[in-house]
Amino acid sequence: MSKCEQCIIKQFNSLKSLTKEELVRISSCKISMNVKKGEIIFDEGEAVNGVYCVKEGICKLSKLSANGKDQIVKIVLKGDLLGYRSMVSDEVSNLQAVALIDMKVCFIPKSEIINDLQTNPKFSFDVLKEMAHNLKEADDIIVNMAQKSVRQRLAETLIYIHDSFGVNSDRTLSVLLSREDYANIVGTATESAIRVLSQFKKDKLISMVGKKIRIEDIEGLKRVE
Repeated sequence: MSKCEQCIIKQFNSLKSLTKEELVRISSCKISMNVKKGEIIFDEGEAVNGVYCVKEGICKLSKLSANGKDQIVKIVLKGDLLGYRSMVSDEVSNLQAVALIDMKVCFIPKSEIINDLQTNPKFSFDVLKEMAHNLKEADDIIVNMAQKSVRQRLAETLIYIHDSFGVNSDRTLSVLLSREDYANIVGTATESAIRVLSQFKKDKLISMVGKKIRIEDIEGLKRVE
């Protein structure tokens, strides 16, 4: 089991602001977990009694709408922390976290993180900055839903996945999402997402390798209206 103070992942999140002594203490009480693709890390309405540090893999954060449709709010990758907002507010989670590929996560109990929030101002400030950043992203999502077309939102999603998660050796996007997932990210029906992707393919903006997507013209995607 790796030690928190030696883990490179901490450099990508607020844990970097903890002292070596604090990291050693957290390391002694954390729980390392393997999460299989499709498994739920925590569910909407669940009390999240700690935070999850993503060591490997990718997951989606989504919320179930009144009509029973999942709205994907964010795709989370290696280095991110999950669950800290619910923990700080002392409320149940309003999102569900599901692994998109096999993952390794470390669970840190609430009591340990709260203690550090109360005693380490730099750590508290970094957590606050991360929460502010997430609020900005939520604002952007609301604006995009209201002002941009499904075509624009889907093009931006493809570009975001390309830039954030990279590609495989055959240049296909490294994150394999279902057509339903794409629809849930941009807030449309699955049939509409399939139709737009087919048009992107016809316009030679993307190509398909089985179920995987390869971006052929990223500048063209940026110009989609």
